[in-house]
Amino acid sequence: MNLECMTALELGAAIKKGEISAVEAAKFSLGQIDKYDKKLSCFVTVQDNVLARAEEVQKKIASGEYTSPLAGVPMGIKDNMCQKGIQTSCGSRMLYNFKPTYDATAVEEIMNAGAVPLGKLNMDEFAMGSTSETSWFGVTKNPWNTECVPGGSSGGSAAAVAAGECFYALGSDTGGSIRQPASFCGVTGIKPTYGSVSRFGLVAYASSLDQIGPLASNATDCAAVLAEIMKHDSRDNTSVATKGINLDAVMNMEVKGMKIGIPTDFFGEGLDSGVASCIESAAKQLEAMGAQIEKFDMPIVKYAIPAYYIIASAEASSNLSRYDGIKYGYRAENAGDLLELYTKSRSEGFGMEVKRRIMLGCFVLSSGYYDAYYRKALQAKALIKSAFDKAFEKYDLILGPVAPTTALKIGENLSDPLKMYLGDVYTVMINLAGLPAASVPCGFDLNGMPVGMHLIGNYFDEEKILGAAHAYQQVTDWHKRRPTGLDII
Repeated sequence: MNLECMTALELGAAIKKGEISAVEAAKFSLGQIDKYDKKLSCFVTVQDNVLARAEEVQKKIASGEYTSPLAGVPMGIKDNMCQKGIQTSCGSRMLYNFKPTYDATAVEEIMNAGAVPLGKLNMDEFAMGSTSETSWFGVTKNPWNTECVPGGSSGGSAAAVAAGECFYALGSDTGGSIRQPASFCGVTGIKPTYGSVSRFGLVAYASSLDQIGPLASNATDCAAVLAEIMKHDSRDNTSVATKGINLDAVMNMEVKGMKIGIPTDFFGEGLDSGVASCIESAAKQLEAMGAQIEKFDMPIVKYAIPAYYIIASAEASSNLSRYDGIKYGYRAENAGDLLELYTKSRSEGFGMEVKRRIMLGCFVLSSGYYDAYYRKALQAKALIKSAFDKAFEKYDLILGPVAPTTALKIGENLSDPLKMYLGDVYTVMINLAGLPAASVPCGFDLNGMPVGMHLIGNYFDEEKILGAAHAYQQVTDWHKRRPTGLDII
């Protein structure tokens, strides 16, 4: 049995039929990590109890206690989701020794479905970055070309799935941090509607924007994961009750008759011609399948980046104020008094990008600048939401690029934060509006690097997004392609 070519659902079905055991699947994944991760740095922590957990799951599958189609399937968890007794560092020196006493709700739900977590996945520090280069534990590399970044901040999650180290992963998305690395690594990833997946136990970056979601090889695997974690949680006061995900509905959906809009403003200056070509080809494929494709104007796009970075940084400055070197995490030595302890702990514990965003956040919230920046950003956010509301009166889905380029070379953007921020131009507005959106593999550029198309839906239309993605993946094979034998490693 060739596990390297299997999806999460295919492996889950094989385990249920007794064709392979959960323990054998776990051993395979651990072998893949041993084989590739020294080069890729996808995992921050590999758990000691993986095989014991697999044995426990196998027994519960046999007894009928675990019935999920994902039971027994090895997976990974981004390192900003609490897992009881397992280091949860957020890629930061500040939390280098933090071991939570409880599980995040999303982790709890996926464990209740019979998941076999392999460990915690690398990420940009506190999810602040678009390249997975800012982690205190080192740079994660793209399996398609190890000289390139995997995207961020869920770069470890995307790269691990692309490299076959795990069959699916949980990531988080504040401004594109699931979708952009999914695009860069040639996997499928979806950010669900804000509030549809509990944020309890997710270490906060920007609380009004953060959302947990899955990355996997295809749309149906993502749908199966969402079906397990998309549930109301009373511990999260932003959690919303939804109808959930019907996997059969996703698998049987057709795009015939769907009206799909393409904003002309997504195809302006800065969009790489290779990316644009792949998106146009994907649109033609959907049209050939019976969808009605129409272009329309959405000029509000130009306000997305400034509004997002003002709001996200403001919330980050508030959320990260709890890290003071007193209660938990990194504590500086040789501090003369309490103020010096705070100052030294934060100076030494946080990386440069985190400090930059905290400082920006403090500035826009400060007296005299609140009205000039933060209030205007909130007004722009409302206008962006209104523009999408209007668009969805006419269209079932909106299609466009996920990122203006394919994966960048390591170090290319790290010294130019503004250039890095502009790379999020197509994704941040989705978080500002709280909408669901997916990245679906749709081709490669001239350098052989993956390109993802952005499928954006109305609130709680995850089924429609994933159904359209699945229909597209039934007639294309971009999502089946893997880094060629990973011989580049």
